[in-house]
Parts: sequence; C-alpha cells; structure tokens
Amino acid sequence: MKIGFLVNDIETEQAGYTTTRLAMAAINRGHEAWIMQPGDFAYDPDEKIRARARHAPKDKYKVGSAYLAGLRGPKARTRRITVDDLDVLMLRNDPSEEVGRRPWAQAAGVDFGRVALRNGVIVLNDPNGLAKAMHKMYFQLFPEEVRPRTLITRDREEVKAFIKEEGGRAVLKPLQGSGGTGVFLVDQAQAKNVNQMVDALTRDGYVIIQEYLEEAEEGDTRMFMMNGQPLRYKGKYAAFRRVRGGDDIRSNVHAGGQIAAAHITETHLRIAEIVRPKLVADGMFLVGLDIVGDKLMEINVFSPGGFGSAMKFEKVNFSYTVIDALERKVDYMTFYRRRFSNVQMSTL
Repeated sequence: MKIGFLVNDIETEQAGYTTTRLAMAAINRGHEAWIMQPGDFAYDPDEKIRARARHAPKDKYKVGSAYLAGLRGPKARTRRITVDDLDVLMLRNDPSEEVGRRPWAQAAGVDFGRVALRNGVIVLNDPNGLAKAMHKMYFQLFPEEVRPRTLITRDREEVKAFIKEEGGRAVLKPLQGSGGTGVFLVDQAQAKNVNQMVDALTRDGYVIIQEYLEEAEEGDTRMFMMNGQPLRYKGKYAAFRRVRGGDDIRSNVHAGGQIAAAHITETHLRIAEIVRPKLVADGMFLVGLDIVGDKLMEINVFSPGGFGSAMKFEKVNFSYTVIDALERKVDYMTFYRRRFSNVQMSTL
C-alpha cells in the first residue's frame, strides 16, 4: 500500500505527533509512507497530480525521533511521485497554522486532494468535507443539543448583550484559528476590557462568543472517532483528558494544560452517536471530539492529534487500528475496481 501524508512543514514535525506515529506504523507494516508539504504539489500538463515527496530510508522504526532523523537526513528517498498512483492520501496539514503566513497553503491540500480523489485515490479526510470546515462555522452545522449557546458576530454591542444574557460570563475566540490561540474568558472582572478583546479578535475576522460551561473547570476530554465510530483498539478507547494548568482557561497541552486518563461514559458515546451521521456524510474518516460535560467544545477534522497521549494511558498503539482501516479501504477499492472492469469487458 502506498500512502501519502500531507503536513504543514516536514522540519517542524515532532516525534510525538500523530502523523509521525501513523507514518511509522505504516512503514513497520511494510507499506510506503511518502511525506509532502503544501508547496510540493503540481498539476502537470498530462492532467496528473505530482508532488516532491520524501520517504525515510529504513524498513522498521521503533521511535519517532529515529524516523524523523531518517526522513530529514541525506539517506532519505526524495522523489517526484505521481500522487494519482497512491492508494491513500491523508491530508494531515492544519490550514489555521498558515493564517497570515502562507495564505496560499491553506487550501492546497483540499484543492489538489479533490483532483486526486477524482482520479481514484482514497483521500482522507474527504477534501470536499474539509472545504466546508475551513473555519469554525462548520461546528454550527452540527445538532444544537450538543453545542454550547453561541453568537458569531463582529459587532461590539451584540457581544456585550450576549455576555449580559449569560450572566456576565462567556468565552470569546476567533472564528478561524486553533490550539487555544486568542481565547478569552470574560467575567465581571474583565467586563471593562470587552471592547479591547473584540477589537483584537475582529482584526482577523469574526468573533465567536459562547456560553461558559462550568464543567470546563475540570478540563475536557479528547475522544477520537474513525469511520463515524469511537476509535477503539484491543477494547481500549483512543481518548485522554486535558486538565487546565493554573488559572489559564485553556486545556490545550501547549497552552499549559496537563494530560490525564479519560473515562469514556455513556454521555461521551451519546454525543458521538449524535454527530456520527454528519461526520460520515462529510467523509470525515479520523476526527477528534473535544467534550466538556454533555457538550462539544470543538470538532477537530484537520490533523487531529493526541494519539501519543491516549497511548500513554491505555498502553496500546492506536496507530495500528488506523492502518488496519486503511488496508480494508484499499482492499475494498481494489475489489470494486476489478468487478467494475469485468462488467465493462463483458459488454464489449
């Protein structure tokens, strides 16, 4: 099986990243794992998609640091591959990281992925679904019962009215962005600074104002879903908890949050079942749900990370169940192509 992984930047990938773990698991299973970046694509005159890509030199890797060293080193295989010849293309880049830096790179995976999809490559997550999710408005398309009460606007007075309706406490964040960047908690103490907060957030677009969930004091749960179902391997759920660090309202690990073992409850599974139909309809193969109490805070469809954190507590390698699923998809695709080909030949 030939798999391509699109990342933002090979040089900034880390050993603990989920993409690194997936590529390493694929290689250890005997598959090819080609890594490419947004600027590596080309649409050639013969209407084929090609890309400059790298492949680590060894057939087995035990740790991510050795894999990345091989990928970046002089012995790495570098080649201009035909993307249309891949079995699977996984779009693991995060467009929000390109905001204000490389705007042309934001939609590169989606645009070239659509063409590869047309030429028979299994592209995950589906680029047409990802196009709908380029910013957080996508979250508002899921059932209301699992979402916090929300206002999206650029108007200061509307923001203030919403905060007043919420008893003087609410969360403000940008419509486009990730990783907890630009997230503010407004309460009585910060009420006089709302104008400055709104001005800072609206410089780059719209602002999201959400009800504050008291359960957020205890952090949130990241639970992975694959093919519309909670991801499990050897009976263990791919999930972990993120607990706030100090007075920071954000639970994101790089924002100071700490990780802990997750206990998946009926509430978590109910939320997963409610969002399942839309995730499946939009072709979202691998996603991360961020859950607080009985509400979703976010649905991560671009490069959801955290396999390493889940593996730390559950002691199983969730990367292998993803590779298993990819192998099945490729087998099914091969079977139906052959069947279709035979039908075509029988009509001649």
